Amino acid sequence: MCGLVGFVNYKKDVSSYKNVLCNMTESLQKRGPDELGYYINDNVALGHRRLIVIDPDGGKQPMIETYSYGEYVIVYNGQIYNANELRNILKENGFSFESHSDTEVLLKAFVHFGKDVVNNLNGVFAFAIWNENKKELFMARDHFGVKPLFYTIKDDCFIFSSEIKAIACYPSIELTINKEGIGELFGIGPAHTSGLTVFKNIFEVKPASFLVYNNDGVHTSKYWKLIN
Repeated sequence: MCGLVGFVNYKKDVSSYKNVLCNMTESLQKRGPDELGYYINDNVALGHRRLIVIDPDGGKQPMIETYSYGEYVIVYNGQIYNANELRNILKENGFSFESHSDTEVLLKAFVHFGKDVVNNLNGVFAFAIWNENKKELFMARDHFGVKPLFYTIKDDCFIFSSEIKAIACYPSIELTINKEGIGELFGIGPAHTSGLTVFKNIFEVKPASFLVYNNDGVHTSKYWKLIN
């Protein structure tokens, strides 16, 4: 299943927030009982809990790729069904691979396609990729929202995770019930208004959508819909 967490802050150095990152990541232990990993620098912290299915050594996360034009880091939950096809396309475009994991394929596909990567994916997924050169976070969720991905902004910090309980582990986060959300839960649950949750100011990345967070704020876009 796997779980991912992270936070980005452009106004404060978060490199000393390792304990916070560890607590958030540990809260997702049941999603990924086999392995955990961390990435942290001045502006960003990423954590991952892994359920190992394919390539125990080659699929470790957060996964980092460094090129002459920048560093990219991914945390990811899901399965890319067309990973082999994408791998062949990327090889034809000069990429080489060190593992059999679809994590490496997804990360290098993002390096190659940029935001358009979502239009080349067949699978179930929720992932976040940090572009160190641009100081920008890219997140996306699969077409039908099979894999969860939540976020909030608190005190100039963008915080996200596979589960809301991990977001609640971040200091100063207080969960407050959203009356409309609770009403939907009891009235039409498990259905709910896309993008909203039962907690105030806690949002989900909508199905078939991607989100970019940078110095200009949050930008969301829908990349696919069932009926045109």
